[in-house]
Parts: sequence; C-alpha cells; structure tokens
Amino acid sequence: MTTQKILIVDDEPNILILLEQAPEALEDEGVELITARNGEEALEIIKTEKPNLVFLDVMMPKMSGLEVCHAVKHELQMIDIYIVMLTAKGQEFDKQKGIDVGADLYLTKPFRPKEVLEKSMQVLGF
Repeated sequence: MTTQKILIVDDEPNILILLEQAPEALEDEGVELITARNGEEALEIIKTEKPNLVFLDVMMPKMSGLEVCHAVKHELQMIDIYIVMLTAKGQEFDKQKGIDVGADLYLTKPFRPKEVLEKSMQVLGF
C-alpha cells in the first residue's frame, strides 16, 4: 500500500505546530506529514511528493496559497489532490476566490485541531 501524505503549508510557526499536532495520530496509520513554509516550497513538494491532502495557508511569502492552489489544480491538472485553504479572512468574497482557484474546502482561522484531524481522516478514508 502506498503511503498517504499530508502537506501542511503555513509561514506562521505556531500555526504550523498546531496543524502538525492534529493529524499526528494518523502517523500510526502510516500517514506521512510534510511541511512547507512558503508557497514556492509547497509547489515543489506537491510536484515531487504528490500528497493526498494539503492544508494551505492563503497569505504567504513568495507565492500565495491561492496561486499555489491554482497552479496545482489548473496548470498541473492534479485534481485528485484535496486542498484545504486556511485563512484569517472569512469573508464570502475570500471564500469564493478559494473556490475559484480550485480549493476543495475553506477553513477560517482560528480553527479547531479536532476539525483538522476529522477532515484528514475523512479525506484519507480512515
């Protein structure tokens, strides 16, 4: 069985730690957790590692989460990668932008770690 992978992308160290802790329970199930701190790094990891699930911050240095999501879904045609956009902006307009670039789900910060774990389990089929 191939290893399922979750990529967590955020430039905020505290958020990164919080996000990593939530799906850690899935590591016992053979899920690999990968992290990136900016959009460029995230895109490179997505191309090489092909994660099943990506938690992607919207506002980041070098390349925004929206740009990364658009590149993954539209340019690379990697439509089977489930992308959850994370943002401090919860306006309907912002959510629509996320949906437009191909995000599968939109979570507003602050989110509950339990929410992240539940979504991870659902997407990965646990």
